[in-house]
Amino acid sequence: MGVESETVEEKTIFDLKLVGFDAKAKIKVIKEVRSISGLGLKEAKELVEGAPKVVQKDLKQDLAEELKAKLEAVGAQVEIV
Repeated sequence: MGVESETVEEKTIFDLKLVGFDAKAKIKVIKEVRSISGLGLKEAKELVEGAPKVVQKDLKQDLAEELKAKLEAVGAQVEIV
């Protein structure tokens, strides 16, 4: 058995992933996803209902944190990956 060495790179680009949401806040989460992603109503609704899904890709950490806070404020569970 060989020992694998891992090179740890500091991550600079992140994806914002919707993990789930409070059922009572579904409409608010859909509206927020629409404003963040620029999707149409149908696409945003499908994305939210299909959670876990990536909402935005290739974000800088500060923007990812800001969008995460906005989504969490309306009842979404969000991860930065």
